[in-house]
Amino acid sequence: MAEPIQLPPPFTLVRLRESGDALAHACRIAPESGAGTLVYVGRFDLAEFAVVLEPAEPLTTARRAFYACMVALTDALRAYAPPTKEVAIDWPDAVRIDGGLVGGGRMGWPLSADEDEPPAWLVFGAMIRTVAMADHDSGVYPLASALDQEGFGEAGAVQVTESFARHLMRAIDSWQVDGFDSVAREYLSRIPRERQTLRRIDDCGDLLTRRTGSDTTERADLVKALAWPSWLDPILGGRKQ
Repeated sequence: MAEPIQLPPPFTLVRLRESGDALAHACRIAPESGAGTLVYVGRFDLAEFAVVLEPAEPLTTARRAFYACMVALTDALRAYAPPTKEVAIDWPDAVRIDGGLVGGGRMGWPLSADEDEPPAWLVFGAMIRTVAMADHDSGVYPLASALDQEGFGEAGAVQVTESFARHLMRAIDSWQVDGFDSVAREYLSRIPRERQTLRRIDDCGDLLTRRTGSDTTERADLVKALAWPSWLDPILGGRKQ
């Protein structure tokens, strides 16, 4: 029997078999299922889920919801991480624990959506490797890891998914009460620091970086970065090794 998942309202759970793709399925059902639908794939070695959002602002700024979801995802992991473990983000989408890549987030939206109009839906999807399979020795892929290798104990796919849902509600509430800057500060605090470097996220979600003493600001385009997740293996269709 599948382990039950307890989600707070207003989330609605949709379960898929192990071979399912949470993000793709959530994008297909988003027009009918609506906000709060959370699609979960029951896998032993991977926490894979996707949640439907219905933003009220134009697509060009609504994509900043990706940052709120990444804050929630890393908070979900921090809730189970040993005190000495650092949970960090490689902009914009990869999650590392003590430098080891464990997965990340991605986002989908309607192909026909107008940048200047609120999209009918957004979908945030996540994949986090929970268990290192026997045929993947950690010494072979020194930059890849899994929660069980990092001392997360019994925290598996169900626990990570439940924790994400709770923390996403907090992140969205923070955005609504204190504005997006509060979310941006939380997100940027999870990117490894570089000395004499200032970072901020603009209204379109692009990352702006300026070196101290320089008049030049570097821009990293969020839409381009989300086109293909940095942590996803294009051949295997899963988290990079």
